[in-house]
Amino acid sequence: MGGMEVRNRVLDRLIRLIFLVGGSFLGVFMYRIMGGVAPAALGTGNEAAVFVLMASGGGLLGLLVAPLATQGLRRITSKMESNLHRTPTQDLVVGAFGAIVGLLIAVLLTLPFSQLPYIGVYLPIGFTLFMGYLGMHVAVKKREDLLNLFMAVPRSVERAVSTSRERSGRHQSPSSCKVLDTSVIIDGRILDICKSGFIEGTLIVPTFVLEELQRIADSSDPLKRNRGRRGLDVLNSMQKEEGIQIQIVDTDPGEGLDVDSKLLRLAADLGAKIITNDFNLNKVAELRGVKVLNINELANALKPVVLPGEEMTVRVIRDGKEVGQGVGYLDDGTMIVVDGGRRFIGEDIGVTVTSVLQTSAGRMIFAKPKAM
Repeated sequence: MGGMEVRNRVLDRLIRLIFLVGGSFLGVFMYRIMGGVAPAALGTGNEAAVFVLMASGGGLLGLLVAPLATQGLRRITSKMESNLHRTPTQDLVVGAFGAIVGLLIAVLLTLPFSQLPYIGVYLPIGFTLFMGYLGMHVAVKKREDLLNLFMAVPRSVERAVSTSRERSGRHQSPSSCKVLDTSVIIDGRILDICKSGFIEGTLIVPTFVLEELQRIADSSDPLKRNRGRRGLDVLNSMQKEEGIQIQIVDTDPGEGLDVDSKLLRLAADLGAKIITNDFNLNKVAELRGVKVLNINELANALKPVVLPGEEMTVRVIRDGKEVGQGVGYLDDGTMIVVDGGRRFIGEDIGVTVTSVLQTSAGRMIFAKPKAM
């Protein structure tokens, strides 16, 4: 608040100075319009006194008008800020673009009329203002058509979808794009999956996800910093990889929302799917009707099927929660709990699978040592 008050005081003083100087110039201007009438009426040799008097009077008038002008300027500024805050960013950008186009057209059209007598000075000004407003109004009305040129799903993707339809004769959804979550970018497995060709369509990375990655990469915590930098490196590699379509989308579906809420809203607006490995985001997306591709679920689905009674070799590396249990892991990270395997810690032993438990965290295999 202190900084704001200082800025307001400085602004007030600056406005007063401007009105003081402007009023003085107005007094001098009036003196020149009056010519020598006032000095002649007051007597010869009073030109300098009249000049100073009128300049001072104009400056004093400016100081008197300055407070009223400051209040009016603040009201106008506050109203403009309120209107700009309520106006969507897309409308502002499109309106500014339309106004610029309208002004350029007006300048080109009014050049031949600038030499006309009487109206040659005023016609270009009025026509330019009219064309600027008309361009802004038309652009805002046609914003959907204009924004289609810069939408998250580019026209090249739509043409590719249309070509694919014509070739295959089957219906395909044009919204074959997927929105990437921050966690799945940091995880890095998405790069290998895309290289394998199992994911098609455009991969959308919103700017608010990039900003979150940058915040993580700039963290003072070394672990978070390394994870953020890894995510940025993964995105960089995906952009350079031929065959992977990455689209950076500069959009903010809602101010004040967290990243997950923005992802859900963006995916719902685009009719796209979210690629993530966040369990909570997956559940919330299911409740809101947004389709999710979970990398962890894909990894679990690709793990080899193990049935009770199968035999395998596992290295017991530590003891389990229950008395006498030992714990080992397969090459894909699947945990194997060996009943009575504690005495084999540090050894490779043959085991027989007794049961398989599928949990939200992954798959667990329960086994017992083979009979010697």
